[in-house]
Amino acid sequence: MLKSNLVEQEKKLILASASPRRNELLALLGIPFVSRPTNIDEHKNEWETPRAYVERMAFEKGEALLTKRGEIVLSADTIVDLDELVLGKPVDNADAERILKLMCDKVHRVHTALSLHVGKESVLSDVCLTKVPMRNYSDEEIENYIASGDYRDKAGGYAIQDPGFHPVEAVEGCYANVMGLPLCNVYKLLRKAGFVPNENIACDCQRYNQINCAVYPLILQEE
Repeated sequence: MLKSNLVEQEKKLILASASPRRNELLALLGIPFVSRPTNIDEHKNEWETPRAYVERMAFEKGEALLTKRGEIVLSADTIVDLDELVLGKPVDNADAERILKLMCDKVHRVHTALSLHVGKESVLSDVCLTKVPMRNYSDEEIENYIASGDYRDKAGGYAIQDPGFHPVEAVEGCYANVMGLPLCNVYKLLRKAGFVPNENIACDCQRYNQINCAVYPLILQEE
């Protein structure tokens, strides 16, 4: 693995996303990057499993980006999987209400797929899975949350970090994954590509999100 500052300076990291949450989280890794979002067809094929779908989306987002020499593209896709039913970003208030009522008092899974395009023929990838039990929130709470507009552009129509609605009962796995970017998984991919990311990312992620994480040692362990 190349770790020299010279090698890192020759590489330029591009984030194929306009998501404010992904931009904020990626900044914690301490590597300069440029956000350059892509626009692709996100239609799900009937035969695709949730995991196959999210992996394809992450890959295609990075593949669609035109790059220059030395640019390495990080692309990600996050989906909510409720008993194999993929729940994407709500299209409007009514769709957000439908999705939130479907998930109420149930356990769903959040998949985030990562693709790191380091060359035309080289792609590093990973998938992070988190189980999320939702609390038994009321219809009135749903209405108030939708009225806030915070559901927009969020898979599953909710933000785990929202202090008012706080729809999540617990998190079984990576918390940052539910926000759209599992930082420990990204850390490992960047190291494989020759970058030198922040070695204290697990601590900084917990401090930033005000959580205690029990899974980061397992994620970061050397394979």
